[in-house]
Amino acid sequence: MPGPAFPELTRAEEQVMQVLWQHGPAFVKDVVPQLPEPRPAVTTVSTIIRILAQKGFVGHEAFGRTHRYHALVARDEYRRFSLGKLLGGYFGGSFSRLVSFFAQEENLDAAQLEELLRHAQTSTPNNPSDADAPAASDHDQPA
Repeated sequence: MPGPAFPELTRAEEQVMQVLWQHGPAFVKDVVPQLPEPRPAVTTVSTIIRILAQKGFVGHEAFGRTHRYHALVARDEYRRFSLGKLLGGYFGGSFSRLVSFFAQEENLDAAQLEELLRHAQTSTPNNPSDADAPAASDHDQPA
């Protein structure tokens, strides 16, 4: 069953969300120093956060005229959505094709591939039949 669908986030929006996910609730002035260089202006970050609120990703708590912002969407929830989108858009929904691509791109050796397979098998306790499937199968389902 597919997870929730989310609106598209820009790179800047994702960077702000990463800060909120990592550091928890924060004021705009506290988000800015956590962003990568070159850091945007406080007003730019404020605008990005307002857009994230409109998209349903961010909520706030008012303290007079200032607001402390917090994530409304969990990191893992968005991660699953993003991975599903990546799998569907570039790998035909096949996790095996994704792994094969990274194995080739990163020149993974046999030991690294075995470690990846072991990790994948232990990370899917809800689907024991998938754990026994060969790594090169095109029958994998998106995460």
